[in-house]
Amino acid sequence: MAEPAYLGALDQGTTSTRFLILDRSGHIVASAQQEHAQFYPQPGWVEHDATEILHRTLAVIDQAFAASGLRAGQIAAIGITNQRETTVVWNRITGQPVGRAIVWQDTRTADAVAQYAASGGQDRLRDRTGLPLSTYFSALKLQWILDHLPDPAAAERGDLLFGTMDSFLVWHLTGGVRNGTHLTDVTNASRTQLMHLEQLDWDPELLALFRIPAAMLPRIVPSGALHGTLATTALAGVPIAGILGDQQAALVGQNCFHPGEAKNTYGTGCFLLMNTGPARTSRHGLLTTVAYQFSGQPACYALEGSIAIAGALVQWLRDNLGILERSDAIEALAASVPDNGGIYFVPAFSGLYAPYWQDSARGILAGLTRFTTRAHLARAVLEATAFQTRDVLEAMEQDAGFPLQRLRTDGGMVGNDLLMQFQADILQRDVLRPAMRETTALGAAYAAGLATGYYANQDELTANWRVDKVWSPRIPVQEQERLCRGWKKAVERSFGWLPI
Repeated sequence: MAEPAYLGALDQGTTSTRFLILDRSGHIVASAQQEHAQFYPQPGWVEHDATEILHRTLAVIDQAFAASGLRAGQIAAIGITNQRETTVVWNRITGQPVGRAIVWQDTRTADAVAQYAASGGQDRLRDRTGLPLSTYFSALKLQWILDHLPDPAAAERGDLLFGTMDSFLVWHLTGGVRNGTHLTDVTNASRTQLMHLEQLDWDPELLALFRIPAAMLPRIVPSGALHGTLATTALAGVPIAGILGDQQAALVGQNCFHPGEAKNTYGTGCFLLMNTGPARTSRHGLLTTVAYQFSGQPACYALEGSIAIAGALVQWLRDNLGILERSDAIEALAASVPDNGGIYFVPAFSGLYAPYWQDSARGILAGLTRFTTRAHLARAVLEATAFQTRDVLEAMEQDAGFPLQRLRTDGGMVGNDLLMQFQADILQRDVLRPAMRETTALGAAYAAGLATGYYANQDELTANWRVDKVWSPRIPVQEQERLCRGWKKAVERSFGWLPI
């Protein structure tokens, strides 16, 4: 029998779930995608139905496999990548979540952040976890869920399990209530604020600080390793051999395997990661996170700048204001004017993440005049993503101690040429788009391929990477600096905004 010739990749994102089947060169053979509901029960609250996501996951695996025309034995392994920090608690006996998952964008724990920061400051845990105190991470989300349980002792008894979406899906995909495997990889664990960044294990002091029972936590494993076997779907019997948080998966998919290499993913949010090799503590508002760990190798680390609102702002313009009929119409509308008309949009809908970490910031539209049109607004919406990326990159270069020569990009927004050109202009350096844009799924597949011997080494992955297009700066430095000064003023006005 011929050796398996393909890999599968499950990409469980913030707005949808996809399954892709890829060949050895990283080309997509078949794919399927389904969206899931977003719930906003109160201002600042964002929730998902984890059971709905599980059903979508099972469906897209079967749909993509059927479309491929392959046999299950032709799939060497699958990798999983997932939205990070989104927090699920479920019952070990029934397999049912105790409530909706709390999404990474959710800010309901802002008061708890303030209480913890009152003793030791917002960075009191940074040396241990690489993270500031923030509503972003899983620990306080999990604490909130436990504090609102009808039976708080259930977690202590071990009746309840905690996980990010990777843990929830792997547990169900490997057998669930019968014999599901409860684990998470180091990249997802590093986003909970419960793992010691260098020991790569749950930290007893952090568990005590956040009042989290150890009995409900998953086992921490390398990103690339044999994690279990699919017990359901048409791919039953195929191994799960890779798990990576979505942004770390994109870093692997972009082949950023050497210190100093960086990528930016333009999706619902925006996430810039730079490979640093060993852990490097940020002093300029960035996160230190595990980039990946392949079986038998030490962990590799990255600096990360997270932006909460990027593509989501385009969706807001479409759904809330009705200015766009389709999200992809924004480029033509924005390109109908030569510049932003002097307006700046700071999309601090749920505070500002890196490098500011201002939970109390709120969205600001600055510089409006009678001259302003919906086209100027559309342009300001696109430019906001590029400005936020520059803020993060500026902090990253200060932490790293050296400049970034070029930026690799991926995600849904990189098809927008106007945005990519403005990004090059505002960074004053080249911006590259790869030929294969599904780098998040690709990274998960690569991790699974390395773990199973499908790929002999990382050099095989690097050989697959190709450039589709390069944007170089077109505006003079003086114009870039003028635009950035206007942006900085708008950002400052968004801080500490409170309703009257």
